[in-house]
Amino acid sequence: MSRTADRSAQGETLSRAVWSVLAEQGLERLTVRAVAAAAGCTTGLVMHRFPNRQALLLHARELLHRVTRARVEALEAEAGSPRAALRAVLLQGMALDEQTRQEAIVWMGFLAAAVTDDELIAEHRRNNRAWRERVERLTAAAAPEWTAGRVATVALALIAMTEGVAVYAAADPAAFPPADQERMLDATLTAHGLDAAGEGDGEQRRS
Repeated sequence: MSRTADRSAQGETLSRAVWSVLAEQGLERLTVRAVAAAAGCTTGLVMHRFPNRQALLLHARELLHRVTRARVEALEAEAGSPRAALRAVLLQGMALDEQTRQEAIVWMGFLAAAVTDDELIAEHRRNNRAWRERVERLTAAAAPEWTAGRVATVALALIAMTEGVAVYAAADPAAFPPADQERMLDATLTAHGLDAAGEGDGEQRRS
């Protein structure tokens, strides 16, 4: 194996270790020593890549952003209509399985740590604003007849609902099973006039 490939493999191992410690053991146990134990390597190797806890958290947040961005871009590309794209992108942000449940836990852990850290909170805000812009764009495409103000308000309401449910479900998955979460999303979309059954109504009203 080449040195470059070896470094890449080490990086992936450390990334998985950072993620697993934060998602499975919680924020309080995210330390260089815990990551080294999860990765099966020395603390020196971890510190070479992540010199402190802040670096570990920044990496976990960047990894979360990268994973979810790739997933939502694929869902957008595969969707058959603007409203289908909006629903699919919102749905993947809920805690429907072990992967998305861990993502919600990582998100909460990062936010808890970011409250008193300027660099962490700046990263958190940057990624959250990018997410809001994406949902606003998808909402505008799903309801082209809406004003910009209405799009912004409804997009924010959709984000609040889906992320709020994800937080509750991550902490108590038995009380918020995937089918219930999906029904909540569909009820919310219908309440805002964004259900798939109404696709194209705005265009018909304007024609």
